[in-house]
Formats: sequence, C-alpha cells, structure tokens
Amino acid sequence: MSKNLSSYLYADEAQCVDEMLGTLEWDEARSLRVQGRARELVEKVRDKKRKRGELESFLQEFGLNTEEGLALMTLAEALLRIPDAQTANALIRDKMAAADWLSKQGGGDDLMVKAAGFGLSLTRKTLDSAVSRLGEPMIRKAMVEAIRMLGRQFVLGRTIEEGVKNAASYQKKGYRLSYDMLGEGARTAKDAEHFYDVYYTAIEHIAAKAEGGLRPGMSVKLSALYPRYEFAHKERCVPVMTERLLGLAQLAAQKNIYLTVDAEEVDRLELSLEIIGAVMADESLADWDGFGLAVQAYQKRAPHVIEKLAAMAEKSGRKLQVRLVKGAYWDTEIKRAQVQGLPDYPVYTRKANTDLCYLACARALLARRDVFYPMLATHNAHTVAAILELAGNDRAGFEFQRLHGMGETLHDQILQDNLAEVSVYAPCGSHEELLPYLVRRLLENGASTSFVHQILDERVPVDKIIEDPVNDARAHETKRHTKIPLPADIYGAQRRNAAGIDFTEADMAGPLLKNMEQQADARRWEAAPLIGGQAQKKGKAYAIRNPANKEQIVGDMIAADPALVDTAFATARQGFKAWSVKPAQERAAALLKLADLLERDHEKLMGLCVREAGKTVPDALAEVREAVDFCRYYAQQGVQDFSAAGVRLPGPTGERNVLTLHGRGVFVCISPWNFPLAITAGQITAALMAGNAVIAKPAEQTPLIAAALAELMFEAGIPKDAFILMPGDGETGAALTAHPDVAGVAFTGSTEVARLINRALAAKDGPIVPLIAETGGQNAMIVDSSALPEQVIDDVLISAFGSAGQRCSALRVLYVQEDVADKVIAMLEGAMAERRIGDPMRLSSDIGPVIDDEALSVLKAHREKLDKIGRFIAAVPLDETLSGQGHFFAPVAYEIPSIHELEREVFGPVLHVIRYKADDLNRVIEDINATGYGLTLGVHSRISHVMDRITGDVQVGNAYVNRTMIGAVVGVQPFGGNGLSGTGPKAGGPHYLQRFATEKVVSVDTTRQGGNASLVTLEE
Repeated sequence: MSKNLSSYLYADEAQCVDEMLGTLEWDEARSLRVQGRARELVEKVRDKKRKRGELESFLQEFGLNTEEGLALMTLAEALLRIPDAQTANALIRDKMAAADWLSKQGGGDDLMVKAAGFGLSLTRKTLDSAVSRLGEPMIRKAMVEAIRMLGRQFVLGRTIEEGVKNAASYQKKGYRLSYDMLGEGARTAKDAEHFYDVYYTAIEHIAAKAEGGLRPGMSVKLSALYPRYEFAHKERCVPVMTERLLGLAQLAAQKNIYLTVDAEEVDRLELSLEIIGAVMADESLADWDGFGLAVQAYQKRAPHVIEKLAAMAEKSGRKLQVRLVKGAYWDTEIKRAQVQGLPDYPVYTRKANTDLCYLACARALLARRDVFYPMLATHNAHTVAAILELAGNDRAGFEFQRLHGMGETLHDQILQDNLAEVSVYAPCGSHEELLPYLVRRLLENGASTSFVHQILDERVPVDKIIEDPVNDARAHETKRHTKIPLPADIYGAQRRNAAGIDFTEADMAGPLLKNMEQQADARRWEAAPLIGGQAQKKGKAYAIRNPANKEQIVGDMIAADPALVDTAFATARQGFKAWSVKPAQERAAALLKLADLLERDHEKLMGLCVREAGKTVPDALAEVREAVDFCRYYAQQGVQDFSAAGVRLPGPTGERNVLTLHGRGVFVCISPWNFPLAITAGQITAALMAGNAVIAKPAEQTPLIAAALAELMFEAGIPKDAFILMPGDGETGAALTAHPDVAGVAFTGSTEVARLINRALAAKDGPIVPLIAETGGQNAMIVDSSALPEQVIDDVLISAFGSAGQRCSALRVLYVQEDVADKVIAMLEGAMAERRIGDPMRLSSDIGPVIDDEALSVLKAHREKLDKIGRFIAAVPLDETLSGQGHFFAPVAYEIPSIHELEREVFGPVLHVIRYKADDLNRVIEDINATGYGLTLGVHSRISHVMDRITGDVQVGNAYVNRTMIGAVVGVQPFGGNGLSGTGPKAGGPHYLQRFATEKVVSVDTTRQGGNASLVTLEE
C-alpha cells in the first residue's frame, strides 16, 4: 500500500485532473441535469424563511472578507480561554480598535446577530468614551456571551450528556447523529489517557440513549490517543494506538453504534491506514460493519486511497464506513510543502480540482456500496445534486452529512423530499476545547467564496452558486493555480528554493537513511590544509570522533602548521587579483553550480553532519538546504550589487557619477561547529561573491564537513588559489586574524572569541578592516494568557531543545504570564517526557548529543547551579547506556526567579522558566534588554498591540511571533543580532554582501570633452 500511494503523493496536478476528467463520464447532458437539480434546491432553500440561530446569518453580517470578521475570529479563538480580566480586556480593545462594529449592529433578524451586534457595538461605543475603564467588566461579559453564542452554533453540547439531549430535535426530523468529542492532539501521556476515557465514556452514553433504527455514531481523532503520532515514532505509536483504537471499536461494536476515525494532516495518512487496517482485520470485530474513516478529497491520493480501502474491506469481509470530506487543513498543507521545499503539493491548488476529485471519489464509493457505506459530507447544493445523479435510481446504502450549525436548511430539504438519508456531525465539548475547531469552521465557511456564505445571500446569482466545478476544472488551461507557485519557485524566477525531503514518506526516508549511513561510513575522512588546491600534510594529526559514539573515528584533521599562514596569504593574494576582476555573473555562476552540487551530494553531506557534528537527520537536511540557499541568494544579490555598470548617482548636468562595489582582498572566515556546513558555506560564498579571496578556518570539532565542501567548491569552478582551507584550533584562527594582509574577518561563535578577534584587528598596523561577527544570545520567549498553550509547548520544545539546544538562536528563557503558568508548565513537563534522546542517525531521535566533553561539563555544572537556585520542572528521559557511549545530556527545564541569575549564555538544552505578572511586562522587557544580548526573541500572544509593543521594545535582531524562534530562512528571515550578539549586517539579507566590499565612485565631467551636448540638444 505504501509504495503505491506514495507515487501519487506529489503527483502532477494537471495529470491527476486529466485522469479524473477522463474517467468521470461527465458530458454536457449530465452537467445540465445536475445544474437543474441544484437550481431547484437553491431556490427552495431561498424560499424558506431562514431559521434563527443558523451560522450562515452570522457570517453574512461578519464575513471573513471584513475587518470585523477577522477580528471576530481572533476573539473567538482566544477570548474564552483567557483566565484574567486584564488580558481579556486588552484583547477586546485590540480587536475593537480595528473594526467598525457600530455599523453592524443587529443588521439581521437573527437573535444571535442581534445579540452579538449589540455586544460588539456596545464595546466600541464604551471604549471610545471617557469612562471606558468603568465599563470594562460589562464589555467583557457582553463579548464573552456573544462568543459563546457563536460557539453554540457549532457545538451541540458542552458534554456528551448535553449533546445527546439536544440531539432530540434532529432525530425527530430523521437525522442520524455522528458525535465528535472535541479535543486537539495530545501533547502528553496524561492528555492521551484523558481523551481515551472521554471517548470510552461517550460511546457508552451514546449507546445507552440510542433509540430506533437510526443508530448514532462517534468520531475519534487518532492524534488524541497518543502524544507522538508521527512517522518518525512509528515503532512506538502504531502498536499503542492500534490497541487503543481497537478497544474503542470493540466497545462500539458491542454497543452497536458507528465509530469513524477522523481525517488529519497529510503526513499522517499512511500511519492512520496502517492502524485502521490492523483494527479492521481483528477477528473480534467480525460481525460489525460500523467501523470507518474520513477521506480528504483535496489530497491527490484520495481516489487511490479508496481503491486500497476497497481491497481492505474485501479482505475483511465487512463493509467500511467512509466519510468523504473536502478537507480542513488545506492552507497548512500548502505552507508545509513550501517551507520544506517538497517536490510538489500533496493537495490540489484549485478549488475546482478538489471538487472534481470529490465527485470522482463519490462515484467510486457509490459504485462499491457492497463494501462501502458512503457518508458524503457537503453543504453545497451542486455537490448534493451531483451525488444524486451519480447514485442513479438506487438511493439506498449511503447518506449525506452536514456539520451541526451549517447547511441545515439545505439538508432539511433533502430529508423533506426524501432524496437520501442525512446525518449530522455534532461536536460536543467545553468552550476551551471548541476554540481550534471553531476557527477551522470559520475559515472554511466564512470566506466570501464559500457556498454556505452565498446560498442565503440574495445578491449572489443562482447561476454563480450552481456553477459546475467539472466544467470549471476542464476549462482551466493551467490546471494548477497560477498564483500558487510550486515549492521550488516560491522565491520567484531568480532564485530556486532548496529541495527538501518528506521524512514522513517511507519511500523517500528509507533509501535516504540507508545511503546517508553508507556514504558517511564508507571511508575515513580527512581534512588537511588546502593551499592552491594542494593538501599540506606536515601538521599534527587529530582523530575526529562521533559525538554520539566516542569509539567511532569519523576521520582525521591535519592541523595547519603556523608556517603555512604566510604561504596561505601569499597564494590568496594572487588568487584575489584574478578572481576580483571576473564579472559578477561569472562569480555567481560558480555559486549556482555549487548549490546544485550540494543538492547532488546531499546524502553524503547529511551523513557527515550526523557523524561528525551529532546532527539529527532533519537538522542535517536543514544544513544542506541552508547552504544551498546561501549560494543561490548571494548569487542573485551579487549580480545586482556588483554589476560592472554600477549605480548612476544624481548630480548636476554635464557630470556622470557612478558607484561600484569591489572585493577588499583576502577575507578570513571562521565558522562554528554547530552549523558546520550552512554557516561555513554562507560566510565563504558571501566573501567570494563580493570578489574576495577566502581563507577558511573551520571549527576544530568539524573540519571534515568543511573539507567535503572545499571539494565541491573546486568542482564548481572556484579557483584553487582564491579559496584556502586552514583547519586547526584557536591558535590557527588567531594567527590568521592577526596577519597583516587580512582584509576582513567573518566570524560566528562565542562573544568572548569575537572580542579577542576585535582587539587583534584593532591592534594590527595597516588598514582598518571590518569584523562581521555573529555571536550568542540569552534568548527569551514571552507568553501571555491569550496564547494557545498547545502551540506554545510545540514551539518551546523545538526552540529550546532542537539541535540539542546548540543554536545561538535557541530559546533560553521562557517568560509565562502567571495566570496560565501552572498549566503551561504542567504541559511542558508532560511533553518533555515524550521526547527521545538517541543515535542521531535514527529518525526516531528527537535530540542527539552535545558536541564534546567540554560542552558536556559546562552543562552539568550549570545544572548543579540550577539545583541550588531554581525549581526543577522536568528532564527528558536519558538512557544511561547513551551517557557512557557519547556526549549526551538530558535536556532540562528549571523555574528561576529572574533572568539576572544567568551570568552568560549556556550553550545547550537548558530552559529557564520565569513567571511574570501582566502588569510587569515593562520590567520583563527591561530585564531582557539589560542582559546586553540582542539576538532572537519569541512572542506568543493573540493581541496585536502586545505583539507590536514587545517586538518593538526588545532590542533583538530577529523576533518571532506565534511560531518557533529558530530556523531562520535565507532571504526570508535574515539572521543576526546586535549588542553582545553580533555586529551585523544580517547573514542572508540584502545588506550582507556590501560589508564584504569596498565602494568606489567615479566622477566624470563630460563637458571637458566638447561641451555639454546633452543640455544643448535638450527638447521640450
């Protein structure tokens, strides 16, 4: 199954669409019949009086194409979970200031619209008054009630008991109920146990209250059953989740109700099919046809998933319930593919193509009602009409499905006309659990292009509503959306995005891991000084060991003899003369070739990053991709900045003034061990693109990767006398930076070493040369009570413990507003227990080793200090056998009273947590600034003016809001800090190359060559 489905994961969209158009059998006569039936349905719906309480009426007043609608969505997502009045008031003020609520007061007859409009307009009126503070409790109460009213449109009950009770009115109409217990994915083992108990109790209660022939059902989200539902943790999660899902299925079978596994993100599809297949095959369910799953039609794999499901059902001898949906994570899947540089999108980029796929899947399901019970989820009249057409005269064995709060009038009509059975997908849960679900529903159904938004809007012509998506898909000459470029093309025609790998796809990840290991271990690598392309092997040799396994020697470093320094500079000076006069296009071409070679050899380079630097596999890929991005970005920038024509400057008539950029001479580039490929390549390619010759001194812990990079640079056409490699220790670096011929230094590393280099350059006679330094940071993240704790924890774990905390951008200090601190800290503790430390060559290892014994000793000493001054929160479990094998340190979190307890940056996976009062935000900002560091900052908040205030006042180079605070992308988030964190300009930014250059202005008085002809011949 895996192999067959994987071939369709990133299939060409045009090919997929053409195949479906060829098999759907959709001629003009069929199209007209479907449109006629759809027209009849729309007209009947519009003729009926709109029911009070339907969400459609609210969306007409507060659509997502308005400022009010967008503000409302943010309020709905955050307001009900905020425990303190101060933050709730701030959120309300923030959103009200951006919206003209007054004009929307009670625009319709619907009770909810009136109530919400009153609450919102009251807020705006009160906030604009001089006594706004006196009215804040009333404002907050009105707003909370308005949001709760909105929530009740989607949620059938706060508990399953309330939901089942409220379902009686649906059952009287003939609807079947499919209950959904709200709750997003588990982050901790405790969460998973809670969700399992909720599901189990709900099944028992639903069954106990079920009456008549329309047996109800319940939906289960697999991500709620286990905290690490990920491909990388397949060996752990699949057995546990299979056992838990089987337990729920056995109970549902015993109680004779339906159980459906909900659809999740694309990267979990094959995992879910494996789990579902195992449950389906269990003999204990032999006489039960109530098990099923949801299939998302926006996935290119959807038709082939249905083929596999048919085979699964045939093999088990039982029917499979299939809920066909269009999909709820489309925007997330588009962004994921772009960020990861995937070959294509796993989903369709045009809505018409998704609609076409939905009909193709519906046709396949209806044609196999011997093995399927199709549950066709839609709120679209045309889709309903199309399904009735595809079903033909046989209206048995399938049903339509709608969301509670959506499409009620349309589906009432279906039941009234006896067209088919209908069920209601009815969420139950508290308002806190409602929030993420509510936002997805608002996004799906609140857009102006949504059918539910249009059907009751008399201004939208019926012809527009019943447009045929099959004809639409056929009519587009370009099948993919022209405004959604392929992931490789998101930066435009001038720069290709670095290629990524989908680690959740077995057919991609399996061969990659095998080849990485084979190539990394194929030989004993060597890094020797390279001068003029010739290896100099007279220096002292050092064995380079795998930090995850100290017994394994990866290769050898031959340190540069001090006597070679003069020779290196002499060779580089000659190289500079030839390289600096080459046209910028030629230098750029070499960088572009290097980028292609890096991608060609990605498996070897990734394997070396794992073996030599202890990188995890995803981090190793990120290294290669960032190095590729640097090459392409600097090539693109360099062609613009270093054009021979230069920049024509304004001036008086009869004069020509042109500014051009040129290389400085021999640049020394000193790179760190924590980014041994990406930063090394970034420094070198920037200096080369600017026309300099380069002497590179890689970190003594990771010279082998630099040597592999050097081979590719020469293959790319970099002259062998323009690039010199000088591996060695700190003494080698000191000798290079103190040399009289150094024209500039690019350094990434500790603040202390940067100071030493700065002093050495200042003390040197001769020209004053630039130091471009990127150093460390005491990086903080500020979390207020409007933030979603689950998102906070996800981002904290990556930011603090990714790369074993060995990033200068890593999160060191987490400030949490005291009103939510206990909850966030408890969730952090549980989530840390689920992280895994291990061999970084294994995809299941979240965290690898630290770089060496010295780093390990510093971390152990710091933990001893924290035991005295802080409160221990949690540590990631560490197998003691790993401690003896490599340089492994268990990531830890401690609560401390103040950031002032931290004297300097501790480079590793240690998180310091500090509580703060909402009133003390100014002091928090002052304390962060007082450290003197200014590298990265994280903010988690839903309040715009709070985001702006923090990001504006904290003196850092990179601020990240509601996301992780590591992984800056070249040309997207140029990276670098200020103060103790670096000199600037930012690496991977538009000003970086210019720091490697000198400027020259040539002024020519053109009148001295026969007068000012241009002025004399000037025309009107």
